[in-house]
Amino acid sequence: MPLFGEDRPRTEDELVQGDAATRALSVTAVENDFVEGVYEKLASVYDLTFGPTLHPGRVQALQRMQIHPGDTILEVGVGTGINCSMYPSNTEITGIDFSAGMLEKARERVARKGTKNVRLLQMDAQDLKFEDNSFDIVYAPYLISVVPDPVKVACEMRRVCKPGGRIVFLNHFLSPNKLLSKAERMISPLTVHIGFKSDLDLPAFLAQANLHPVSIEKVNIPRIWSLVTCVKD
Repeated sequence: MPLFGEDRPRTEDELVQGDAATRALSVTAVENDFVEGVYEKLASVYDLTFGPTLHPGRVQALQRMQIHPGDTILEVGVGTGINCSMYPSNTEITGIDFSAGMLEKARERVARKGTKNVRLLQMDAQDLKFEDNSFDIVYAPYLISVVPDPVKVACEMRRVCKPGGRIVFLNHFLSPNKLLSKAERMISPLTVHIGFKSDLDLPAFLAQANLHPVSIEKVNIPRIWSLVTCVKD
């Protein structure tokens, strides 16, 4: 399995190069009320707009999780519940979301499909109401670049993950290409209105969250989305 997808191999030093531990993650700041408003508006059209386009990344994420029978999985930002029926039936799934509108769609989907191993809760990803070391896998699909404090969310995800468990992010991150990254920073204040910051700095995010990836792969078409897998020490 490639460490950095189709890009050239990079060393860990390159991944957390320079001032990554202190530099700003994004030019765009948001608050919970703003995020909630965006996703309340998107709830009715999310599946049609982002469902098929981003689905290959969801499939690949589940493959990389190395799920075992009996595993407990926390999905942070469950949205409309697109992933819920994809998990093995012999696992225990908890899905949380800040948006009541998104959760309503997720509950309708779970009921319609008769999915029995999923519980859905309204919760702030920055303040997870779970004990330490509660889950075998903690997964944030297409979420981390829109929350007010990505590092705080990542630290909460790490806290509730069991030692040796997997912490998985599926997201768009700032391009390493100078021209593309400049454009992404320029449009980030606009893209946040459709659910993501286009300029979240991956090396800075990982360094500040004290996370060490075991793999980073490009997914979806176009391949501007990344699947980042970390293992809790």
